[in-house]
Amino acid sequence: MEPLPPALIAGLTPPGVEVRFYDDRMERIPFDEPTDLVALSVETYTAKRAYQIASEYRKRGIPVVMGGFHATLCPAEVSQFADAVVIGEAELVWEELLADAARGTLQPFYKGASRPPLANVKPNRSIYKGKNYLPIGLVEAGRGCHFVCEFCAVQTVFNHTQTRRPIDDILAELENMRDKPLIFFVDDNITSNMDQAKAFFRELARLKIRWVSQASINAAHDEEFLKLIAASGCQGLLIGFESLNEANLRKMNKGFNTMQGGYEVALANLRKHNIRLYITFVFGYDEDTESSFRDSVSFANEHGFYIAAFNHLTPFPGTPLYTRLEEEGRLLYDAWWLDDRYAYNMIPFQPARLSPERLQRGCVEARAEFYSLRNIWRRGMHPVNRSSAAMWWHYYGINYLFRREVRQRDFFPLGDESWQGELLKVRASGLQPNLHTPQILEPGRLVSS
Repeated sequence: MEPLPPALIAGLTPPGVEVRFYDDRMERIPFDEPTDLVALSVETYTAKRAYQIASEYRKRGIPVVMGGFHATLCPAEVSQFADAVVIGEAELVWEELLADAARGTLQPFYKGASRPPLANVKPNRSIYKGKNYLPIGLVEAGRGCHFVCEFCAVQTVFNHTQTRRPIDDILAELENMRDKPLIFFVDDNITSNMDQAKAFFRELARLKIRWVSQASINAAHDEEFLKLIAASGCQGLLIGFESLNEANLRKMNKGFNTMQGGYEVALANLRKHNIRLYITFVFGYDEDTESSFRDSVSFANEHGFYIAAFNHLTPFPGTPLYTRLEEEGRLLYDAWWLDDRYAYNMIPFQPARLSPERLQRGCVEARAEFYSLRNIWRRGMHPVNRSSAAMWWHYYGINYLFRREVRQRDFFPLGDESWQGELLKVRASGLQPNLHTPQILEPGRLVSS
C-alpha cells in the first residue's frame, strides 16, 4: 500500500524544494543521484536497514535526517546514524529543519513544543506516481490513542492523547480520491474521541465511499456509533482482542475488552450491522500456555472472523512492556532490532510458561490452522462475510494471500543481508536529547530551557 508518512512530509515541504521519493520495499535506491538532504522514516523493525541506507548517503557526503516511531522511542541510538533526528511529529519543525539544512546548520534534534494541530495537513500524493501500489487510499482522520496498553508504542509516542483533523479537510481530501475503490483510515483508533468521530461519520455518509479502519472494542457497545459507521460505508474494522485470558488483559491494561458483557456481546452487536472483522491476538503474556493457541483459533473460527492475526508479543523499546521485561531480566538481546542473531518472528524475550521456540512455533501453527482451506471455506459462509458480493469475492483472495504467508517471513533478516560495508556513525556514542519543555526562540528552532 502507499506509505502515508512520506506524502505527509512532502506536503509539509515548501515550494521551491524538489522532492523525490524512493520506496526501498519495491525499488532500488539510486544512491549516486545528486541530492542535498535525505529523510528517512524509521520503525523499529526497519532501523537496521535505515542505518544501512544512511551509511550509503553519508559516505557520499550527504546529510541524513531520521524521524518516525523509532527515532522518537530511541533518539540517542538514532542520533549515532543521523545528522538530525526529529522527535515526535514533524509539523512544527520541518520547515525550520530544511532552512537549517540549507544553511549547513542542522541541529542534532528537533522536537515540537507540543502536539501540532492537524489543520491544513495535506499529503502530497504525487510522489506515488509510477509506483505500482494497491488501489487503496490511505487517509488520516486522527492521530494517537488515549488508551495506555502496556505493549503499544503509540501511547508512548503520543503520550496517550489523540488529535484530529478538521472534518472539512478530510472530506475535501476524500473528494479527490474517488479513483480509490476502498479507503483505509490509518487512525490508531477511530473511537479514541467518540463525539468527534460520530460528527465525522455523520458527514462522511454523504460521500458514499467504502472504508476500513482500526478501533477499540468500546465501539461495539455504542449503538449510535455502529449505525453511523455502517451508514457511512464501513466495510470492516481491525480490533485488538489480544487475549481470551482476563488476567493477561489486565496485565496489558486492556481490561476494558471485557466491558459490558465482553466479547460475545460485542460481537453480536457488530454482526447486527454487518461489520466484518480483522481480529488480532497476541501470545506471550504470562498466563499463556499451550492451550492459548488452540483456544484462540477455535474462538476465531467459531465467530467467522473475516481475517485474524496470531502474533507473538514484541517488546518495543520505550514502551512500559519493554521496561518491565528489562527490569525482570527477561530480554534475550540488548537491542533485538540491531542484533545480527535476531530475525523476523523470533522471540526476543523469555516467556513465563513457554519456551521462546514454542511460542514462535505456536503462532505459526495457529495461523496455519486458521487459514487452512477447510476453515477459509467455512468462514466464507458466515452471513456477515457474504453480506456484500464484492467483499465476499475479496474474502477468498485475501485469505489465500494470508495462507500463503503463514511461514513466509519466518527468520527473515532485519536489514539487507546483501549489503556490504560498515555502518557509518555521525558520532561515536548517541546524544541524549534534553526533553524538558523547550523554549521557541525562532519558529521551529528548539532550545532546551
